[in-house]
Amino acid sequence: MTNLERAFADGHLKLTGEGKAERVHYVVANHSERWNDPEEKVRAEFYAELIYRYEYPPACIGVEIIVPRRTPADRADLVIFCDEERKDPFSVIECKKPDTTDAEFVQAIEQSCGNRASLSAIFAGTVAGPTRRFLDFTKHKAQERQKNIIADLPIRYGKPPEWRFYKGDKDRDLGGVPRDVLRAAIRKCHQTLWEGGKRNGMKAFGEFCKIVFVKIRDELNTKRKKGEPYAFQRRTEESDELLTARVNSLYDAERQREPDVFTDRINVDPPILAQVVDHLEAISLSRTDLDTKGVAFEEFMGGFFKGDFGQYFTPRELIAFSVQMLRPTVDDLVIDPACGSGGFLLYALDHIRTEAGRIHAPASVEHFRYWHDFAEHHLHGVEIDDDLARVAKMNMIIHDDGHTNIVGGDGLDFLATLKRKNPRLKAGEFDMVLTNPPFGSVIKRTEKGEGYIEQYELRNYLGKSTTGTDPDDSDQSETDAKRGAKAVKLRASVKTEILFLERVWQFLKPGTGRAAVVLPDGILTNSSLQGVRDWLLEHFKLLAVVSLPQFAFSHYDAGVKASIVFLRRLADGERVPDSAPIFMALAENIGYDATGRKSFAVTVEREEPGKEKVERQSCDLFDYRVEYEWSTANPKKPAWSERHREVIPGTGLVAQWQTFQKDPKPFFV
Repeated sequence: MTNLERAFADGHLKLTGEGKAERVHYVVANHSERWNDPEEKVRAEFYAELIYRYEYPPACIGVEIIVPRRTPADRADLVIFCDEERKDPFSVIECKKPDTTDAEFVQAIEQSCGNRASLSAIFAGTVAGPTRRFLDFTKHKAQERQKNIIADLPIRYGKPPEWRFYKGDKDRDLGGVPRDVLRAAIRKCHQTLWEGGKRNGMKAFGEFCKIVFVKIRDELNTKRKKGEPYAFQRRTEESDELLTARVNSLYDAERQREPDVFTDRINVDPPILAQVVDHLEAISLSRTDLDTKGVAFEEFMGGFFKGDFGQYFTPRELIAFSVQMLRPTVDDLVIDPACGSGGFLLYALDHIRTEAGRIHAPASVEHFRYWHDFAEHHLHGVEIDDDLARVAKMNMIIHDDGHTNIVGGDGLDFLATLKRKNPRLKAGEFDMVLTNPPFGSVIKRTEKGEGYIEQYELRNYLGKSTTGTDPDDSDQSETDAKRGAKAVKLRASVKTEILFLERVWQFLKPGTGRAAVVLPDGILTNSSLQGVRDWLLEHFKLLAVVSLPQFAFSHYDAGVKASIVFLRRLADGERVPDSAPIFMALAENIGYDATGRKSFAVTVEREEPGKEKVERQSCDLFDYRVEYEWSTANPKKPAWSERHREVIPGTGLVAQWQTFQKDPKPFFV
């Protein structure tokens, strides 16, 4: 049981009333408050912690204690007394809601310190979920706020400990957290790093990735013995500068071990970095379950990338659909040559995790190895933008690794160049490509240099009007009667999505390799691109084309009409009959509308009011099963909070596709 559950079970706390009238009663203190107030939950949890973790007698813990000599009249949230008569204050604690801002937290510290001074206590503390600050005034002046920071409150009137968290200690080890706590901590970290706009959003997120990388590696340090303290935490009487120096040294050591993961130093001033450590030090990211981490980080990054970086973010409904259509297996090597934040790779991993749950017992070694080996060895990505490559690596780390297979570089670069970065990045290596390549960008020979465009055979299948610019005067055109398409030598420029088609073909295994590629409809319909379509049909078997609505990418600031094309690379010498059926489908309801609002048809499968709910959410692509838990994180607007979602097999267009595969006949869905 948690400390809070023990406090209720042992009768130190009681709940009375129901709904909005529900109150929590502190039995020994003879005081009650509204239970739906998030600050009250923080106080109740810390009250229970004082009893069980810090070993203070309930009779010596006061609630809502009047503070003398304060104007206006004030009350301290919690006061630990040295005596049951409550005449000799030992520590004063102020409690705030978990998502308290940095400014509000500083104000709460001042409040707790003022109350401490008025009550003549020795210690002052501020608690806002996992973010905490404790100050020792035994040998420091009343206005000191830095030199007297201690790692934790003393146990049962003893001395402050040197550290707060120790590996393997039953009462002082790190633990996993629920989604609301993690989400609040992530939000606070980004707000701290953003510094009110001094640092742009992408840079703030980049620094956050580095710090989280250090945090996870510190938790997983196998050299740390049982009973030894973790390094990613503030030590008693440690300055911001010393704490920052230790975090930087941890980061530099990891950077030397894996120089390709992060290439630059942590660029954060000591007070800011120390505040981020305060937000994260109590949370075990390695022990927080994957669903909680996945939903919290995806929600956070989804909101982030829909802003200035929306063009890099593929809607998760389209990613999930692509994965369900191709259904990767645990033995498949999967790559996204334009991986962005890593969405396709993570959904492939989630598909394998779901499969692991059907084969092996949850939490078993076999279950873990099944999906973790896939994450570590079978998922690969290339991303040209360094910041986005870092986000993808961070995404993989958060989901229990595989980050070393994310390569920062140009996915269209020479294969020999990519192979030097990762030996697996070679032609004919991969079972599956899942990608949404960038649309519309034009690659110019003058910018890329000798041989870059010439490495692609597809350049010979393009008409003059396909690049958005006229060819150089030196370009020569000729007609290839066999293909019925114009071939242009020494082409000056080519659009990226065209070259990515050939790169997809290069990566796939001959005869068996399959791909899901998001393509602008121009490639499928423009008469000037007939040569590209001819090349496609010479090199791939076209499995399926699913047309998306015009608005599919509009709320990500990209209004290009697109389709998802599913392909299989042909074996050498293989030919596909002209009469071979192709699965053709039009998706109208893809789970969201032009504004980004969800458009699923919802059926409630099970609901326990105020506790949990399970919904079936249906669109043209597939059906989701979504599990929710009731959250009162915002007391003014308590709401259902998503806990887990998964695609229901054999639903929507996925079901139609599976039927088609059993008996391929020409038809349109």
